[in-house]
Amino acid sequence: MANDFLTVADMLADAYDLSGLETSEVRAAAPVIASLPAISSSNGTVHKQSVMTQLPVVGFRAENAGRDFDHSVDRVDTVDLKILDWSWACDKAVAESSRLPGGKDEYIRREGMRHVMAAMFKLEQQWINGTVSADATGFNGLADSANLDGAADDMVVNAGGTTASTGSSVYLIRRNSAECGIVAKNGEVSLGDTMIQNFTDGSGKNYPAYYTNGCGWFAGFFGSLYSVVRIGNLTEDSGKGLTDDLIFQALERFPAGHSPDLIIANRRSQFQLRASRTATNATGAPAPLVDSAVGIPMITTDAISNVETLLV
Repeated sequence: MANDFLTVADMLADAYDLSGLETSEVRAAAPVIASLPAISSSNGTVHKQSVMTQLPVVGFRAENAGRDFDHSVDRVDTVDLKILDWSWACDKAVAESSRLPGGKDEYIRREGMRHVMAAMFKLEQQWINGTVSADATGFNGLADSANLDGAADDMVVNAGGTTASTGSSVYLIRRNSAECGIVAKNGEVSLGDTMIQNFTDGSGKNYPAYYTNGCGWFAGFFGSLYSVVRIGNLTEDSGKGLTDDLIFQALERFPAGHSPDLIIANRRSQFQLRASRTATNATGAPAPLVDSAVGIPMITTDAISNVETLLV
């Protein structure tokens, strides 16, 4: 898309008859990213880590009888970091026309904060949905994993929904610096200094603008085969929403002593789980809002949609 710069007409907050308070109709919270560990990349824009795939063979032996020695086996997983950019600019004259308390400085602060908010949500969308349904130029996310992209995969629990365009997923993950988290190259989601810089319009004509830099290299890392389980094909079909039974099926995919510590879902899945508990409640009373299952906390995010393509 082309540059979309702010104009004086966009400065609705400048109106003298506004209260000065603000609210939002934008879904842009990033609770999952805020809960994840973040580590530095091992080699610039590439991150590599080893994954043990086989234990050494050991065994009992008889007295005065030997046994063959063995060794463990590892592989190296490679993650490519991608550039996330939340830089922005505004015509100097437009910014300086702001009638917000604090003038141009308050306008720049407010607009910068919104760019950071947008970048955090973009990072959350990419971490979960990856190149499948977030941004094809971004890094691979959960949904890109070969262990999680098919209904019959070992680490996928198929909820069995069949109505197209109503699909959704829930993920159970293990968060730590070796399994599920964010990897960055000396970066964080913040803004650099604002400076006056020459810009050119579509005709090549010059004008001064306030420019604020914000970019960094990021990727997701997802550990081993047993770091994530996906409950897929959750739909609006009767009996095909999220239930405790599906969560228990997902838990069964994790090895003993290797349990998940977070469930990621959207609001519809949270509602479906609560509704399933109400239906089986011994007292008949409505179940409370679900914020955990089997002692595992649940985070809801708008980054998981209700119109996913069904897993096959």
